[in-house]
Amino acid sequence: MRPTLRCSEQRRAMVAPVVRAFEQVIDRGATPTLAATGQIPSHHPDCGGPPTVYERTMHGVFRRLPLPSEDNSKQDSTEHRDSPANMDMSGMAMGSMSMGGTAPLIEFPKYYWAIVGAAIGVATLVNIFNNVLYRHRLAAARAGSAHPAKPRSWLLVSIATTYALTREASNFSIRIPFKDRFFRLPTVGRASLVLANVVVLLVLCFYGLDLNDRWERENIGYRCGFVTIAQLPLLFLLAGKNNLIGCVTGISYERINWLHRWCARCFLLTATIHMGYFFADWAPYDYIGTQLKENTLVWKGVVAWAMLVWIVFSSMTPIRGWCYEVFVLQHLVSFAVMIGFIYIHTPVEVHVYIWVPVALWWFDRVVRVLRTLYANISWFHPTQRKNGQMSGFWACKAEFTPLPHNTTRIVIQNPPISWKPGQHVLLSCHSVLPLQNHPFTISSISEDRRMEFLVKSERGGTRRFFKHAEKLQGLSVRPNKPQMKTVTIEGPYGTLRPLRQFDSVVLLAGSTGATFTMPLLRDILQGWKEMIAPSQNKGSLFSAQKGAVTRHVRFVWVVKSRGQLGWFSEQLSAIFAGFQTLQNDLKHIKLELTVYVTCDEAFTEEHKNILSTITAPKEATHGPVEIRGRTPNVEEKEKPEEIIEKVTEINPTAAKMCGPDGTCCCKTTVDESSPDAIQTTCSCGASSDNKALNTRTSSQSSSTPSTTLPKPLIHPSILVYSGRPNPRDIIRRSLEQAWGESAVVVCGPQGLVADVKQDVCSLSDERAVHKGTGAQGIYLHTESFAY
Repeated sequence: MRPTLRCSEQRRAMVAPVVRAFEQVIDRGATPTLAATGQIPSHHPDCGGPPTVYERTMHGVFRRLPLPSEDNSKQDSTEHRDSPANMDMSGMAMGSMSMGGTAPLIEFPKYYWAIVGAAIGVATLVNIFNNVLYRHRLAAARAGSAHPAKPRSWLLVSIATTYALTREASNFSIRIPFKDRFFRLPTVGRASLVLANVVVLLVLCFYGLDLNDRWERENIGYRCGFVTIAQLPLLFLLAGKNNLIGCVTGISYERINWLHRWCARCFLLTATIHMGYFFADWAPYDYIGTQLKENTLVWKGVVAWAMLVWIVFSSMTPIRGWCYEVFVLQHLVSFAVMIGFIYIHTPVEVHVYIWVPVALWWFDRVVRVLRTLYANISWFHPTQRKNGQMSGFWACKAEFTPLPHNTTRIVIQNPPISWKPGQHVLLSCHSVLPLQNHPFTISSISEDRRMEFLVKSERGGTRRFFKHAEKLQGLSVRPNKPQMKTVTIEGPYGTLRPLRQFDSVVLLAGSTGATFTMPLLRDILQGWKEMIAPSQNKGSLFSAQKGAVTRHVRFVWVVKSRGQLGWFSEQLSAIFAGFQTLQNDLKHIKLELTVYVTCDEAFTEEHKNILSTITAPKEATHGPVEIRGRTPNVEEKEKPEEIIEKVTEINPTAAKMCGPDGTCCCKTTVDESSPDAIQTTCSCGASSDNKALNTRTSSQSSSTPSTTLPKPLIHPSILVYSGRPNPRDIIRRSLEQAWGESAVVVCGPQGLVADVKQDVCSLSDERAVHKGTGAQGIYLHTESFAY
């Protein structure tokens, strides 16, 4: 009930029972004339003045109509006939009405999309500029420019300065210490984007309306409903794997999925405001229950709101990661139910904001199906069928091999598609894991003509892959002919700026994160090779550019033991050998490969002994590669070509403590610039007798001639440290020798990614990038292990 009366409280008290009585008359249909018009006169002789007329709104609430003295114009009369009170949500033009003297309701969704479209347009222009800059730098490098990655004109310097300031601010995050950990708040960039969206939505919801007037509550509710429905297409644009926003902005779907979740929370915010203002308008008259029981329009909207609450709640990280396959299934079902109830709750003029999301969803699904059919049916690849690289109906067959640390290597020979370094595909093997696909980073490059994945066994599907690989290894009777399984792939997906355009590149990876950084490293080497062959450096406007601007690359990989290092040991050795060959023609390039082993003193000591034998038999150390640690095993004692001396000190009071100040050395951060960087190593596990061993070993070659020298697991020039890296120092040393814009790429656990992001932000501020100091910009790309 909503009478807008300008008289005493006595008159207000009198109106309420009259309206309730009139409502009952209308519901019974006992008075056709009143029921047809939905109006009732109300007058109290003590108040004086003309009678007041009320009308019944679509929600069953009465509101005051303007009197002739208050509204004499034909235009105002027309507006009254089109007011929300007289509009039926099922078909009439409710959106043409205005609230609070502002624009019609149907215009507010357009205002929202004007703002969103402007933001997408800015991101698109930035993407276009980055692509033009990439081609310009590579062309300058091929032309012989000394510093192609350094901006020179005032325009490029201004843009680079803007980039630097934006990156520095957007990557900053507040870290709150909690016990021995840090609680990290969202970055300023993400928080600013979400906050800007919330501000825009709230302004559109409340602009021009009096929030202190209780009789304006229904108007606010209508306005919020139109603003809420406007957000629906954006949710679906950000959700699809083949989304248009990612296409024009150069951002892959997995990097904007967080924005999809936050837009859903903003959608819930405005939907709650929309519902809350109607409830607040009805609550003083105990009308909420009546509306829910008798007004189908109301309870349908409440059901849609309840489904939205469930969708937002179930999308939170702990629930989403608990069982991702179940989450995806219920997520789709919940969205379908919510869309259906929104459709029957809203007026027809806003149904376009419902059909557009449905069309976007089907577009994404159709494109995904077409890409999957092309990549997995051999008939679409007649050349490979003719060459004998494919047989049968399915195009992709994979070999599963178990590796240490519960890891599975999956290899597809002669894949039918090409990809770029750092991309991933959705892989499924229905004979092992029915009706599921999982995103895996491709650890090889297209030039290998083999698609390789390293899959860490956690739980669910990845564990079943590992168990299947172990089973095949145990059943294999012909090692030269491995058993193959039919698999399907979808993709590739993933986008990042080509690293060939940066002067210095730092690649940091933890554990299986090397599957992301290794192809990037190999792609830079491929660019160096293309620089030597000018005849191959021709490319069209849409083809991949040849060559590389990069002068210096620092590759850092953190592993736990020898087993993990074995995943890429051959590739690392081949990369460094190829780099040494390239240096004969490209004198200016530099490559540093470093491995940090955190919990395997057996390997680090053995590696040191082998290097001492090969390169420096008279010295007890091998530069920074020397790592002191364990007691040699029996096999080492029996080697005729080595004499091993050991001194063991047993400290029974220092259980699990063999590093400085009683710390475990595998957790000690290594300072590469310090001569004392190499610390005593230990295994993090506790020994059975709870004793810590401090062992010093030295190795020297025997005078007895040997026909076979021991072979190191990796190239002797690759530095191996025992402990954890200091990303800040590593990045700083690379930036100090940069002649142009640098790139930092990190892939690994969320802790490593957060630390690197904080370090890059701090170094950018410390070095005053593009603020008159001559320090060049820093591009940061992060990937972490998460759902």
